[in-house]
Amino acid sequence: MDSGVSMLSIEEKAKSLGFLEVSATSLRTPLTIDFYKDWIAKGHHGEMTYLADHLPIKEQPSSYQPLLTSALVLTYPYFPHPKPQSFAGSLRTAKYSQGEDYHFFLKEKMDTLIESLLEQHPNNHFFAATDSKPILERDLAHQAGLGWFGKNTCLIDRKHGSLFFLCEILTDLHFENHMTPVQDFCGTCTRCLEACPTQAFESPRVLNAKKCISYLTIESRQVPPVELRDQMQDWFFGCDICQTVCPWNQKAFKNELEIEPKRELSDRGRQELIEDLREILTLSGKKLQKKFFGSPLLRAGPFGLRRNALVVAANQSLFELSSEIIKYREDPKLSELAEWALQKISQPKST
Repeated sequence: MDSGVSMLSIEEKAKSLGFLEVSATSLRTPLTIDFYKDWIAKGHHGEMTYLADHLPIKEQPSSYQPLLTSALVLTYPYFPHPKPQSFAGSLRTAKYSQGEDYHFFLKEKMDTLIESLLEQHPNNHFFAATDSKPILERDLAHQAGLGWFGKNTCLIDRKHGSLFFLCEILTDLHFENHMTPVQDFCGTCTRCLEACPTQAFESPRVLNAKKCISYLTIESRQVPPVELRDQMQDWFFGCDICQTVCPWNQKAFKNELEIEPKRELSDRGRQELIEDLREILTLSGKKLQKKFFGSPLLRAGPFGLRRNALVVAANQSLFELSSEIIKYREDPKLSELAEWALQKISQPKST
């Protein structure tokens, strides 16, 4: 087994593949495991029961792949999107979702890097992982010196902001010069907490997922609570507000980031949105799956896509979709939401 492997050649290869940064750390008990346990105990994970189910593995990451003792942690940018595709048309979605599903192309990138590593270390073992694996990857990235935990819970880097993916290559290699965690550079800033449309942050770095627009439009399999629907504004899939208002992202991306909770539509923009939502509200489940195949948006499933369309139509007062929405009065899971949407779009807009 190799020991004390230099990171220089690995970093060179990783950056040639488009990765922003790469660092290494050992697989050990996460620094934030007690915080994670408390978060789960408070039920902030909502319907995401797998987060609780994976707790034993996350607490002892070496148990996931017992022969592997270290992790190469990598960051990869998603703004501008590296594989853009117009799956969503005019719909407002999180920036990471505005193209091909990252699980596909990141796996290809990591496999290419692993091939290079095997050429140099043919007797060692490597395992590629993304957020679909039971690993506290933000904790690993923090341990590896790739950023600090922002008050919005995202990992933030002073140079690159936070609009990047995390991924890992677990290995039995040992590396020279392990990095130490980066200090907190949020200071007294609370813009992310104040800007959250649904006030999903219980306190700095404590996100109640059950109030988060990303959770409500992606992970949840229920209709959102009445008291949160207006605040969801026109977000169809995910939300970026707590990141785009962050000064570190504003610095990294200048004036390229939207910070408005809700978009103001031009006449053309309104018509495009109507057409896109009409398609979602009228396509069959199979046709929706075909339309969004290869896109992160498919994670919401046909039910979630239709649910999100009803919320956006209501919040943008798209009365032109009344006939499409009326049909959902008979839907066993969406009938109440459809009635709410119809009532809302029939109300005169305040001036």
